[in-house]
Amino acid sequence: MAVAEAPLTVAIIGSGPSGFYAAGALLDNPDLDVRVDMFERLATPWGLVRFGVAPDHPKIKSVSSVYAKIAAQESFRFFGNVEVGGGISGDITRDELTERYDAVIYAVGTQGDRKLGIPGEELPGSVAAVDFVGWYNGHPDYADLTFDLSCERAVVIGNGNVALDVARILCSPHDRLAKTDIADHALEVLRDSKITEVLVVGRRGAGQAAFTTPELKELPEYTESGVDVAPEQVADIDEDSLSKVAKRNLGVMRVYADSDTEYGQRHITLRFQRSPVELRGDGRVEELVLGHNELRTAEDGWVSAHDTGARETVRTGLVLRAVGYKGIAIDGLPFDERRGVIPNELGRVVGAEREYVVGWIKRGPTGIIGTNRKDSVETVTQLLADLASGKLRRHDRDGSVDIEDWLAERQPDLVTEQGWQLIDAAERTAGEPHGRPRVKLCRTDALLDIALNRTRADV
Repeated sequence: MAVAEAPLTVAIIGSGPSGFYAAGALLDNPDLDVRVDMFERLATPWGLVRFGVAPDHPKIKSVSSVYAKIAAQESFRFFGNVEVGGGISGDITRDELTERYDAVIYAVGTQGDRKLGIPGEELPGSVAAVDFVGWYNGHPDYADLTFDLSCERAVVIGNGNVALDVARILCSPHDRLAKTDIADHALEVLRDSKITEVLVVGRRGAGQAAFTTPELKELPEYTESGVDVAPEQVADIDEDSLSKVAKRNLGVMRVYADSDTEYGQRHITLRFQRSPVELRGDGRVEELVLGHNELRTAEDGWVSAHDTGARETVRTGLVLRAVGYKGIAIDGLPFDERRGVIPNELGRVVGAEREYVVGWIKRGPTGIIGTNRKDSVETVTQLLADLASGKLRRHDRDGSVDIEDWLAERQPDLVTEQGWQLIDAAERTAGEPHGRPRVKLCRTDALLDIALNRTRADV
């Protein structure tokens, strides 16, 4: 009698949307006997859905129900609070994973932020939007940061949805935020904010802004205020070469420019064709110098910004850069420093035998959460094609080493799916009396106490 072939074993590093979509694509294949283990550095899963999506966007967060169904499958295991890395920083290494699994998929996202590269950028009061987002979303890495909101004007550099998220949270009424899952420490600081205006600055024109239309259109409702758009910045724009989204955005901004709506306690101002040149201040940010740009269109249709030499000085005590994220290299894997991604061919890491990538570390920080589904399916399709062709060679195993026992030896505070369910239930229960979806636990010790069902006296 022929011996049945052992299941395909796949490790997924990272538990954000791209990681879960990759797991789903593997597990939903009826012709494939597969076991998927997901590893996460933090004690909780969901990545950007938990720590990146703004707290006032619960509908977007509802996609987590899809991930919960994937995690409930018998062939899936979650291992949280496990650091994958070399040296003393990691609980387990990349080499140990490739020795134990037939394939390894990296879904680690882009954890770094891009700098402005201007004088004064390191002054207090100049911060990365990723830090601010992590702080108000209760990410354990950022929970102890402090932000001084005592100035009247904050400036956000960038013209994407992250820039709008940051501006909207800074301008949202306290009562509205108090019904969300925003971190309690952030809610308290935002309540006492003295900021009255958030200036959002874009390097190119209004027609090139990367906002999505729903996020742009919702600003007055969410901030209970009009939006300041200078009429001349949305007039006389040739729309023939613009995308449908850009045309819709222009329509929304023209409504703002023509509106007589009064500003609320706090409001957002959109300005274009300006680039940060210098940050100034005595010990902290007090001024931002902006350079004015002109737009030039190349033969291929690309619109670029060019400094005219004109300067504008803006008084501000807080500057948040939202000019993009950048991936971080993984020891032993190739890395494209310019793009901030791991070079790959349809998701297969270039030069690697059994390693694959999905999400932002594969393609760069582009698209919305749903974009990751197609991206992850592409990678899994490539993985299965490699398996069929023999490029992906299976391991010979005797089954003597159990993965969970091995992990528990390396990380005694291992969080399994059961532990995450305890955290999830505790947060939801805490939020229910206050009409909130959950009250987030923001520090690792508190998360582990719940997940491991222990009290501080046990530690």
